[in-house]
Amino acid sequence: MRPDGWYLTEDVDDFLARAGDFLRSRPGLHVMPLTWTARLRARGADSFGTGAPVFGMLYREGEVHATFYRLPPSGLGLTPLTPEQADALAAHLAALRHSLPSVSADHGTATVFAEAWQRHTGATPRLRDTRLRLYRLGTLTPPEPMPAGRSRVLGEQDHEQVIFWCGEFAKAVGEVVTVDADSWAGTRYADKRYTLWETPHGTPVSIAGMNPMIGGQVQVDIVYTPAHLRGHGYAGAVTAEVSRAALTAGAREVVLFADLANPTSNALYQRLGYRTLTDWAAYDFARAEPEVSREKSVVKHQK
Repeated sequence: MRPDGWYLTEDVDDFLARAGDFLRSRPGLHVMPLTWTARLRARGADSFGTGAPVFGMLYREGEVHATFYRLPPSGLGLTPLTPEQADALAAHLAALRHSLPSVSADHGTATVFAEAWQRHTGATPRLRDTRLRLYRLGTLTPPEPMPAGRSRVLGEQDHEQVIFWCGEFAKAVGEVVTVDADSWAGTRYADKRYTLWETPHGTPVSIAGMNPMIGGQVQVDIVYTPAHLRGHGYAGAVTAEVSRAALTAGAREVVLFADLANPTSNALYQRLGYRTLTDWAAYDFARAEPEVSREKSVVKHQK
C-alpha cells in the first residue's frame, strides 16, 4: 500500500490503472482528465506538445482521492481539491521545480490552487476572462416545436465540411488553432462525431459534436450556429438530437460546457434539460522575478 501523499508518473497506463476507478466514480466532474487521457492513449504523447506528460494521484489510506494531469505545453488540470490538498500539491510541485503556465479546474479548486502556487513560488495568478459552466443532462426536453428541417450525422464523405465548420467555431470562440486538412488529426476536433441541422432544402445551418463515450459518459462538444442564422431554434434542435443520440448509445451521463458570458446558450441548455454541475475557471501564472535577479539589479543601481 502506497503511503499517503502525492504520487507522480509519466505513464498514462500506470495512471489509469491506479486512478481509473476514481475518475469514473464521478465522470461529470472528472470529464477533462477522462477525455484527455483517452486522447493521449489513442494518439500518443507526440501529438500534444514537446514535453513528457505528467500525472499525479493523491493517496490516502491506500485509495486515490484526487488527481492532476499535465500535457505540456498546456497547464495543470485538477480534480476537485480541498484548500489543504491544493496547498500540499503546490508545495510538492514547487519542491520538484515544476514550472506551470496555468491551472484549470472547478472554480473553487482552481482558485485555492492558484493562491497556493503564489504562496510557494511567488508566481502571480491572473483569472482568465472566459468563464465556463459545466452542465449535466437531467431529463432531455427537446424544443417544441422543432424548427423546419432535419438532422444528419456526418460521415467520412463530409470531411471537408466538418473541417470548415470546426474552423468557423474555433474562430468564433477565439481558439488559437489552425483547423485544416493538414492539422486536423492533431486537433481536439478529430475524434468527435458530428451532426448537422439542415433546412428542408438541405442547407446546413447548425452543427453539434460529441466526444466518444468514456466511463459511461458523453460530452457534447461543439455546438455552433453562424451568427446570421441564430434565433431560429437550430442550435436547440441539433443539441437535442446529439443529446438523444448519446442516450440511445447507452450514455448514463451527458455533459457539456457553456460560456457564462453567453446567456442565450446557457438558457437554451437549461430548457433542454441540462442542469448546473459546477463552474469552471482557469488562471494563468506570471513568473516571479528570481530573488537573485532583483539583488543584482539593486547592486547595479547602487553602483
